[in-house]
Amino acid sequence: MKTRTIAALPLTLAALLMVGCSGGDQTADNAQNAVTVENGAASEKGGHAEEEGEIDLSADQIRKAGIELVSVIRSGGGALTLPATIEGDPQGMQIVSAAIGGRVVSLTRNLGQSVGRGQTLAIIESREAASLNAEVEAARARLGLAESNLRREQRLFDQKVSPEQDLIAARTAATEARIALRLAQQQVSAAGGGGGALNRIAITAPLSGQVVARSVTLGQTVAADAELFRVANLGRVAVTLALSPADAGKVRPGSQIEIVSGDRRSVARVDFVSPILDETTRLASVIAVIDNRSGQWRVGEPVTAAIQLAGNGSASLLVPQGAVQTVEGRPTVFVRTDHGFKATPVTLGSPNGDNVVVTSGLKGDEQLAGPNSFTLKAELGKGEAEHGH
Repeated sequence: MKTRTIAALPLTLAALLMVGCSGGDQTADNAQNAVTVENGAASEKGGHAEEEGEIDLSADQIRKAGIELVSVIRSGGGALTLPATIEGDPQGMQIVSAAIGGRVVSLTRNLGQSVGRGQTLAIIESREAASLNAEVEAARARLGLAESNLRREQRLFDQKVSPEQDLIAARTAATEARIALRLAQQQVSAAGGGGGALNRIAITAPLSGQVVARSVTLGQTVAADAELFRVANLGRVAVTLALSPADAGKVRPGSQIEIVSGDRRSVARVDFVSPILDETTRLASVIAVIDNRSGQWRVGEPVTAAIQLAGNGSASLLVPQGAVQTVEGRPTVFVRTDHGFKATPVTLGSPNGDNVVVTSGLKGDEQLAGPNSFTLKAELGKGEAEHGH
């Protein structure tokens, strides 16, 4: 097998079509000569020695050919590969609701926007808000009066004009007024917080993050406890796997999980292994939290999760079954190189879901041609035919 240059591919196809249509020997010779010249020019331009089974492709040509890159999944000590979905961290997502009903008169955040803890998301106007705020103002006024009376009684007592029991009564009244004010303020805080005017309540963010859902519009009348927003801290996301009791017994908190999608990969650790089986599926839930401060994972995105299992299983590697082609009767994958791809024979083990175990031929850090890798096999076959193999 010799190096094939993809730059010659359109010319090759055109030449074959010309031969098929004309049937003339001269046309075929011209086409063959054109391919030879093109291949020679490409080899000189590439500036690297021809090697067995290589196919020259630029990144742009790879994209145009629809060839997707996939990563090898390590499975040392035994691994279980399952489809999974990226979810929000349960501790990093919170529903923001209206504690009181009313009309929404202001919205300060839209979908995708960042918000800090305690910052206002919306303002609701209602008679209940007016009642709560009025109670705060009334309690504050009563406290001011009680404190003024306490200062007067203290002065009279010091002058031996007023009896001690009047001073004690004034102290008690001031203490009760402070408690009433704190209670009124806490009721406003539980409803959201002051919204400026007496008839308004501000709805604030319970944590810092992004607004990932908004179910309210400006001017809408909402009921008490109605959901208005969902705020999520997407610096951490999670995956949840459902394992059989036998497999779950081989997983421990701290076990490694690799999350893979295309050429993206993250390593996470198991945070939780449920000791209770789901009543319907009879499976155990395993949750791993992923560091997502780079923002490469999105909630709801399908991924492949390879979870390390405890035991003495032999070390192996996993590749998608669609990345394996048969070349000259041997299982072969196309490994990404600096110049394109190289056909690499491998030895296969048993299938594992959508993947297959590779017992030899790969190191584990390679990138492979996945979907549409059959086009590379076809191009490699053309190169062998032209070189008389």
